[in-house]
Amino acid sequence: MNDALQRAGISPSLTVGEVARRSGVSVSTLHFYETQGLIRSSRTAGNQRRYPREALRRVAFVRVAQRVGISLADIGAALATLPPAAAPSREDWARLSAAWRADLDERMAQLKKLRDTLDDCIGCGCLSIDRCKLRNPLDRLAAEGQGPRRLLVKRAG
Repeated sequence: MNDALQRAGISPSLTVGEVARRSGVSVSTLHFYETQGLIRSSRTAGNQRRYPREALRRVAFVRVAQRVGISLADIGAALATLPPAAAPSREDWARLSAAWRADLDERMAQLKKLRDTLDDCIGCGCLSIDRCKLRNPLDRLAAEGQGPRRLLVKRAG
Protein backbone atom coordinates (compact mmCIF):
# COMPACT_ATOMS: atom_id res chain seq x y z
CA MET A 1 0.00 0.00 0.00
CA ASN A 2 2.75 2.47 0.93
CA ASP A 3 4.57 1.70 -2.33
CA ALA A 4 1.39 2.33 -4.33
CA LEU A 5 0.83 5.63 -2.50
CA GLN A 6 4.38 6.74 -3.18
CA ARG A 7 4.13 5.80 -6.90
CA ALA A 8 0.97 7.92 -7.07
CA GLY A 9 2.85 10.83 -5.49
CA ILE A 10 0.98 10.53 -2.18
CA SER A 11 2.93 10.40 1.06
CA PRO A 12 2.20 7.31 3.18
CA SER A 13 2.33 9.48 6.28
CA LEU A 14 0.75 12.77 7.29
CA THR A 15 2.02 15.76 9.22
CA VAL A 16 0.28 16.77 12.41
CA GLY A 17 -1.19 19.76 10.59
CA GLU A 18 -2.59 17.54 7.83
CA VAL A 19 -4.20 15.19 10.33
CA ALA A 20 -5.62 18.13 12.28
CA ARG A 21 -7.06 19.74 9.17
CA ARG A 22 -8.51 16.52 7.74
CA SER A 23 -9.89 15.19 11.04
CA GLY A 24 -11.28 18.47 12.35
CA VAL A 25 -9.44 18.37 15.66
CA SER A 26 -6.74 20.69 16.93
CA VAL A 27 -3.06 19.85 16.94
CA SER A 28 -3.10 19.88 20.75
CA THR A 29 -5.95 17.34 20.71
CA LEU A 30 -3.88 15.07 18.47
CA HIS A 31 -0.94 15.37 20.85
CA PHE A 32 -3.27 14.54 23.76
CA TYR A 33 -4.72 11.51 21.91
CA GLU A 34 -1.18 10.35 21.30
CA THR A 35 -0.20 10.64 24.97
CA GLN A 36 -3.31 8.61 25.79
CA GLY A 37 -2.23 5.87 23.35
CA LEU A 38 -5.24 6.39 21.05
CA ILE A 39 -3.10 7.18 18.01
CA ARG A 40 0.60 6.86 17.25
CA SER A 41 3.19 8.75 15.29
CA SER A 42 6.76 8.35 14.25
CA ARG A 43 9.45 11.02 14.08
CA THR A 44 11.39 12.28 11.10
CA ALA A 45 15.13 12.92 11.18
CA GLY A 46 14.20 16.51 12.04
CA ASN A 47 12.08 15.26 14.99
CA GLN A 48 8.75 16.15 13.36
CA ARG A 49 5.73 13.95 13.96
CA ARG A 50 4.39 11.85 11.11
CA TYR A 51 1.12 9.99 11.42
CA PRO A 52 0.13 6.92 9.44
CA ARG A 53 -3.00 7.39 7.31
CA GLU A 54 -5.02 5.09 9.57
CA ALA A 55 -4.72 7.76 12.28
CA LEU A 56 -7.53 9.61 10.47
CA ARG A 57 -9.97 6.73 11.00
CA ARG A 58 -8.80 6.26 14.58
CA VAL A 59 -9.43 9.96 15.30
CA ALA A 60 -12.87 9.68 13.70
CA PHE A 61 -13.56 6.60 15.85
CA VAL A 62 -12.52 8.50 19.01
CA ARG A 63 -14.64 11.53 18.13
CA VAL A 64 -17.78 9.50 17.41
CA ALA A 65 -17.36 7.42 20.56
CA GLN A 66 -16.83 10.56 22.65
CA ARG A 67 -19.88 12.17 21.05
CA VAL A 68 -22.10 9.37 22.36
CA GLY A 69 -20.55 9.67 25.81
CA ILE A 70 -17.93 6.92 25.88
CA SER A 71 -15.01 7.80 28.16
CA LEU A 72 -11.51 8.08 26.76
CA ALA A 73 -10.46 5.23 29.03
CA ASP A 74 -13.10 2.96 27.46
CA ILE A 75 -12.19 4.15 23.97
CA GLY A 76 -8.54 3.45 24.68
CA ALA A 77 -9.37 -0.03 25.96
CA ALA A 78 -11.39 -0.69 22.81
CA LEU A 79 -8.63 0.54 20.50
CA ALA A 80 -6.11 -1.57 22.43
CA THR A 81 -7.91 -4.66 21.12
CA LEU A 82 -6.89 -3.69 17.57
CA PRO A 83 -3.44 -4.01 16.05
CA PRO A 84 -1.57 -0.74 16.71
CA ALA A 85 -1.17 0.05 13.00
CA ALA A 86 -4.76 -0.80 12.04
CA ALA A 87 -7.60 1.56 11.37
CA PRO A 88 -10.89 0.37 12.90
CA SER A 89 -13.02 -1.40 10.30
CA ARG A 90 -16.80 -1.51 10.04
CA GLU A 91 -16.70 -4.90 11.78
CA ASP A 92 -14.49 -3.50 14.57
CA TRP A 93 -16.94 -0.62 15.11
CA ALA A 94 -19.90 -3.04 15.24
CA ARG A 95 -18.14 -5.28 17.78
CA LEU A 96 -16.89 -2.45 19.98
CA SER A 97 -20.10 -0.41 19.89
CA ALA A 98 -22.12 -3.52 20.82
CA ALA A 99 -20.01 -3.78 23.98
CA TRP A 100 -21.01 -0.21 24.87
CA ARG A 101 -24.73 -0.67 24.17
CA ALA A 102 -25.79 -1.62 27.73
CA ASP A 103 -23.99 1.35 29.21
CA LEU A 104 -25.53 3.69 26.64
CA ASP A 105 -29.00 2.24 27.29
CA GLU A 106 -28.52 2.84 31.02
CA ARG A 107 -27.42 6.43 30.42
CA MET A 108 -30.38 7.06 28.14
CA ALA A 109 -32.77 5.76 30.80
CA GLN A 110 -31.07 8.02 33.35
CA LEU A 111 -31.41 11.05 31.10
CA LYS A 112 -35.09 10.31 30.41
CA LYS A 113 -35.78 10.00 34.13
CA LEU A 114 -33.95 13.24 34.81
CA ARG A 115 -35.77 15.01 31.97
CA ASP A 116 -39.17 13.87 33.27
CA THR A 117 -38.53 15.15 36.81
CA LEU A 118 -36.21 18.06 36.14
CA ASP A 119 -38.85 20.77 36.41
CA ASP A 120 -39.83 19.63 39.88
CA CYS A 121 -36.72 18.33 41.59
CA ILE A 122 -33.07 17.49 41.16
CA GLY A 123 -33.40 14.51 43.49
CA CYS A 124 -31.29 15.97 46.25
CA GLY A 125 -33.47 14.83 49.14
CA CYS A 126 -33.30 18.35 50.56
CA LEU A 127 -36.48 18.12 52.71
CA SER A 128 -37.02 21.85 52.24
CA ILE A 129 -39.38 21.82 49.29
CA ASP A 130 -42.86 21.08 50.59
CA ARG A 131 -44.20 20.19 47.15
CA CYS A 132 -41.36 17.81 46.28
CA LYS A 133 -42.64 14.52 44.88
CA LEU A 134 -39.37 12.87 45.81
CA ARG A 135 -39.22 13.96 49.44
CA ASN A 136 -36.89 12.02 51.62
CA PRO A 137 -38.19 12.29 55.20
CA LEU A 138 -35.54 11.66 57.84
CA ASP A 139 -32.98 11.12 55.06
CA ARG A 140 -33.94 7.44 54.72
CA LEU A 141 -32.29 7.26 51.32
CA ALA A 142 -28.86 7.84 52.86
CA ALA A 143 -28.71 4.11 53.57
CA GLU A 144 -28.78 3.46 49.80
CA GLY A 145 -25.67 5.51 49.10
CA GLN A 146 -24.57 8.94 47.95
CA GLY A 147 -26.18 11.21 45.39
CA PRO A 148 -29.71 11.75 44.10
CA ARG A 149 -30.94 8.24 44.93
CA ARG A 150 -34.44 8.56 43.48
CA LEU A 151 -33.19 9.80 40.16
CA LEU A 152 -30.46 7.24 39.70
CA VAL A 153 -31.35 4.40 37.37
CA LYS A 154 -30.69 1.06 39.01
CA ARG A 155 -28.09 -1.04 37.19
CA ALA A 156 -29.38 -4.34 35.88
CA GLY A 157 -27.53 -7.44 36.93
